[in-house]
Amino acid sequence: MGRPLSELTLEELWQLFPIRLTEHRAYWAEWYKEERERIGAFLPLEGCVMSHVGSTAIPGIWAKPIVDILLEIPERASMDEVKRALTENGYLCMAESQGQKDLNRGYTSDGFAERVFHLHLRRAGDNSELYFRDYMNAHPHLAKEYEALKLGLWREFEHDRDSYTAAKTEFVAKYTEQAKREYPGRYERAGQQIC
Repeated sequence: MGRPLSELTLEELWQLFPIRLTEHRAYWAEWYKEERERIGAFLPLEGCVMSHVGSTAIPGIWAKPIVDILLEIPERASMDEVKRALTENGYLCMAESQGQKDLNRGYTSDGFAERVFHLHLRRAGDNSELYFRDYMNAHPHLAKEYEALKLGLWREFEHDRDSYTAAKTEFVAKYTEQAKREYPGRYERAGQQIC
């Protein structure tokens, strides 16, 4: 059993949790559905919306075997209360900024668990990840370009997650903005429910 994650430096965390890419797995969609149901059982907030995002939601491309979940909550909901409910049910808060929190489940002191989740806690409408996901799925040739970019960065940044993410930012931003122009208003969240 390793040291508690809270005692590790960023560099130690990157060594314990390196970037790993693998061919797309159909069961990632099922893992998302099961986790959505699990979260919905302890967090039945009216007006919340959960979505499967990230590369595991883009069939046909290599991805980190970490299922990304976007959880949008309404303005009236307490982000700290939602965070508390998530941490009481197996999530670790990894990063916080104004109006955004990133939580993970499946990160252990011995490395990755079999199932790993990255939950992006956001306010309703802060959902750029949905636009990027849909644009990649609608344009498979661009999804393959994205895959090639990630595969090219993988080994160089295997133990530097921040640099890996930063190197993808321009590509992601470009096609997210293109998607928002092509799909205006697609994700306005009026009265939708969790799950």
